[in-house]
Amino acid sequence: MTKRHVTLPEEMETPLEAFVEEVDERLASEEDTCAVVEDVLVDLHGDRDAYERWRDGERVSLAEKVRLQSYDPCNATLESEYYAEKNEEKFRRSKHLQWLWRQFDATPMADNVEFALRFRRMLADHLFEECGDDCRFFKGISFTYGHNVTVGDNVVVHDDVHLDDRGELTIGDRVSISDDAHIYSHDHDVVDQTDVTNYRTVIEDDVRVTYDAMVRAGVRIGGNAIVGAKSVVQKDVPAHHVAAGQPAKSIAVKPGWEDVAEPVDAEVESGKEDRRIDRGIPDDVEIFDEFQRDLNPPGSE
Repeated sequence: MTKRHVTLPEEMETPLEAFVEEVDERLASEEDTCAVVEDVLVDLHGDRDAYERWRDGERVSLAEKVRLQSYDPCNATLESEYYAEKNEEKFRRSKHLQWLWRQFDATPMADNVEFALRFRRMLADHLFEECGDDCRFFKGISFTYGHNVTVGDNVVVHDDVHLDDRGELTIGDRVSISDDAHIYSHDHDVVDQTDVTNYRTVIEDDVRVTYDAMVRAGVRIGGNAIVGAKSVVQKDVPAHHVAAGQPAKSIAVKPGWEDVAEPVDAEVESGKEDRRIDRGIPDDVEIFDEFQRDLNPPGSE
């Protein structure tokens, strides 16, 4: 085995467990999520004294005021907030939880691995559509919304991974996603990049997505497959295959799995269109074209 169990000293373990349990209970209660997140972040960043002085009407600098106000997720904006097709009801809560996740990662405690893994695992239960048992989420992971992510048991997601769930993202059991990987669930039109199509991207059980790889929207990575480092996966990968390259293609079958895997040179049928999500834009949303480009080719009317 390559890993060993690590424990914290008892004087750290006891308050850590109590703190995680307390935040978990507050997030599961009827208490306003926005207020819980603000309260927790004030303490995590060690700003309680300044916060209380500000709330009591004492003078603080403009910089302090902006900092203290920013602990409240209702005073923050996220990139995904601008997406016209987002589910307003789900996003109202997931935004607050995502803000807590991100701002926790900006604290020194985020580098205390045992503490941070437990805290993020607890948050995942509240943020994701579903999260299985014994998952480990490392530092710098980002999401589009969070509420369109489904994660199985014993999943490990390493540093600085982007899990795009503008569409939907399903991750099976015992999946490993290495540092700097990007997994997408939406595509932009080649001509008009404001034209977005959402998909369901599926990473099946026992898959390894290795360092700095990219999985494009709507792809299915078959069970027990491996995606090589820095690969760009644009089409489905069969179970038990090793896929690598830009664009990625199957280069081998994992040793010992030859009898149950498709041949490396087999034609792979793409199920991408079956995983397309028709998620319309609400009628009351005012949309705008941020680029104002002329999309007409030369000579067209």
